Amino acid sequence: MIHVLALIEVHPGRRDEFLVKFHELVPKVRAEKGCLEYGPTVDLPSTLSVQTRVGENIVVVVEKWESVEALESHLASPHVLAYRETVDDLVVGVTIHILEPV
Repeated sequence: MIHVLALIEVHPGRRDEFLVKFHELVPKVRAEKGCLEYGPTVDLPSTLSVQTRVGENIVVVVEKWESVEALESHLASPHVLAYRETVDDLVVGVTIHILEPV
C-alpha cells in the first residue's frame, strides 16, 4: 500500500468552484481497481498551536492505493485526463507526495 498527498493550489476565490468539479471525479476514482481511499480535504480551523495551515487556496487530496502501478493507472485514466482539462483554468499548481508506510 502507498499513501499519496496531492496539494492542489487554486486561484484565489475559486476553491469552491474547483471542489464542485473535483467531487464529480471522486466516485469514478473510488471505483478504480487499487483505490483504497480518495478524497479532498481543506484546513480545519482550530486553536491548536501545532497546526500549520496549508491555506485557503489549497486542497489536499488524501489517497491510498494498493500499489504504485495502481496510481500510475489512475493518473493515465480517461476520466482523470478529462478532469484535468476541466480544471486547468482553476489550478495554479500541484505538488504530489508519494509515501510508504514504515
